[in-house]
Amino acid sequence: MSPDDELELLAVARDAAEAAAVELRQRFGAARGVRTKSTPTDPVSDADLAAEHAIRTVLAERRPGDAILGEEGGETPGGDLRWVVDPLDGTVNYLFGIPSYAVSIACEDSSGAVAGVVLDPSRQERFEATRSGRSTLNGEPVSSRPRAESLDVALIATGFGYDPAVRARQAGVLLNVLPRVRDIRRIGVAALDLCWCACGRFDAYYERGLNAWDVAAGGLIASRAGLEVRDLPAVGEDPAGTVAAPPELIDQLVALLVS
Repeated sequence: MSPDDELELLAVARDAAEAAAVELRQRFGAARGVRTKSTPTDPVSDADLAAEHAIRTVLAERRPGDAILGEEGGETPGGDLRWVVDPLDGTVNYLFGIPSYAVSIACEDSSGAVAGVVLDPSRQERFEATRSGRSTLNGEPVSSRPRAESLDVALIATGFGYDPAVRARQAGVLLNVLPRVRDIRRIGVAALDLCWCACGRFDAYYERGLNAWDVAAGGLIASRAGLEVRDLPAVGEDPAGTVAAPPELIDQLVALLVS
């Protein structure tokens, strides 16, 4: 795929994300129709559904032959390209009136992500990347700009699952990580965690139990900003996950996560 083709797909992702953001902004603070999915703490609202509908409408008009995998609408078949969509990453924040949430859209081929957009409607920040291009924030190139020369002064982001048993095991890992780093942050939006690593707000990020729509766009943006993005293998009852960090820190971090 040529760089021009990648940019064409990126433009579609951008327009779809903006369409979703319109739905989210007008419902923020007044979302209705809340129900739960995997656990009582895993909600979905009318805002999630309206935002995904807006995205699918744009994709149906601009890329009618492509497949779509959406968090709320499931997977629809298509051709060689697949759009991976999280219409509202950070639903709990959104429902509680916390202005940290995002729209995440990536386009993939058989080799992985080709183009990705993560849009933060509250801060009016749009992170983007293509497979062959630089990561950008509102059109300006970004770099991870590593500050930490060692893990003990690194600011690490993470997240937690919805299942209580999974959360208990994640707390055990946190007890191993926290004394060995500068500090831990948890904002509850995987896509933004990855993008904030990309622009140097965090030094690294890890989390288990993520879905494809959580990391497809953010992982591309982080990697094109110079971070190494790896899969964490499942260990025992712990599900697989993702870790993103500068190349000089990632081995040390992974060692803490699997020890």
